[in-house]
Amino acid sequence: MVKFRFAPSPTGHLHAGNARLAVVNALAARAMGGTLLLRIDDTDRERSKPEYEAGIEQDLRWLGIGWDEMARQSDRMDRYAAAAERLKAAGLLYPCFESEEELAAKRALRAKRHLPPVYDRAMLSLTAEQRAAAEAGGKRPYFRFKLSDGAVAWNDLVLGRREVVLGTVSDPVLIRADGTPLYTFTSVVDDLELGVTHVIRGEDHVTNTAVQIDLMRALEPRRAVPAFGHLPLISDVTGEKLSKRAGSVSVRQFRRDGIEAMALVSYLARLGSRRDPEPLTLEELAGTFDLGDFSRGAPRFDPKQLLALNRRVLHGLPFEAVAERLPEGCGAEFWMAVRGNLDLLSEARLWREVVSGEIETPSLPEAASLLRAALEALPPEPWDETTWKGWTGAVAAASGARGKALYLPLRLALTGESHGPELAALLPLIGRARAAARLERAAG
Repeated sequence: MVKFRFAPSPTGHLHAGNARLAVVNALAARAMGGTLLLRIDDTDRERSKPEYEAGIEQDLRWLGIGWDEMARQSDRMDRYAAAAERLKAAGLLYPCFESEEELAAKRALRAKRHLPPVYDRAMLSLTAEQRAAAEAGGKRPYFRFKLSDGAVAWNDLVLGRREVVLGTVSDPVLIRADGTPLYTFTSVVDDLELGVTHVIRGEDHVTNTAVQIDLMRALEPRRAVPAFGHLPLISDVTGEKLSKRAGSVSVRQFRRDGIEAMALVSYLARLGSRRDPEPLTLEELAGTFDLGDFSRGAPRFDPKQLLALNRRVLHGLPFEAVAERLPEGCGAEFWMAVRGNLDLLSEARLWREVVSGEIETPSLPEAASLLRAALEALPPEPWDETTWKGWTGAVAAASGARGKALYLPLRLALTGESHGPELAALLPLIGRARAAARLERAAG
């Protein structure tokens, strides 16, 4: 059984980079007929918050991403403890007592000698007496995993063949002095025990992947390791790293700003791939999804492109899809009239005021004669979408105005805006009484 996983940490709101990973993993699982595990990485006791976890789940549901299975790392501490004991018994997990200051001094010394900042494994030679003395002095050990010799190589699903020489990497700390297991360790135990077959994550994990593959082989030497793929990290439009702490790129903020879920999913699904983004459902995106489409260069997250895609989504939405989110009193005729001019659904409120509320009618003394002719030519109701053409034809005949000289003053007088939806559709919604009053005010 093919199983992908998305593993956010509930230490903040879901941001664009993590949302992209959620979308890609969900699409890959669908495309391969597999399942998706949602794993909450909440071992950071100080920073993990229940409200962030709830927010992540809410954001995923809003995006339309469901999951087939869920696990929470804080519920699996006994599994990590058991795995740690196996590593200790094999002589692969060893205690360390150096302080941060001592480690920093070692790194500085290696730098002076033009050596890489790799841990020297000094604690491997620690005797039982030395350990007892350190603990008697109030020191508590943290534990490192002894990496294998040689190199770890894999065929990355996005980046191609990758190889990391383990001698260039420090033995990773797997357990803190307070007993808390770290991500490198917990993630491996979970992937093995929960049957994860594919791991798609950010390119910043490439070296970590080599370490984790080595750790997997130590824990389960007969078990096949998952297939790994690493997506290049998203940058902003200037090429700088997209900050996780920028609230403007959180899914919650996109939702508040009026970005449609389909637009955000469609944009993130194609960001960095050879396919141009287009408004598609998750099912449609999964039908053409291929990890091989992603390039190895860092994609740039462009809010303008997202807004343009949002516009395309709105322009294609039927009234039934937005009815509950429109201002009160907006019917299907209103939606069909205005949707082609919206970047965000919230802008519908402006046009609701135009057709049924009070607007600030501009004074147009230079067009007074045209507007009075228009007022006199207003036909009786009922009106439909053919009314505009007949009315403006009569106004043109009476005033001699044509083109912009005819249409712009009428638009300004009727809507207070120089651009907007087709007036053929708006005019019946505005109605004769409101149109007449606005023409009269604009004419002065």
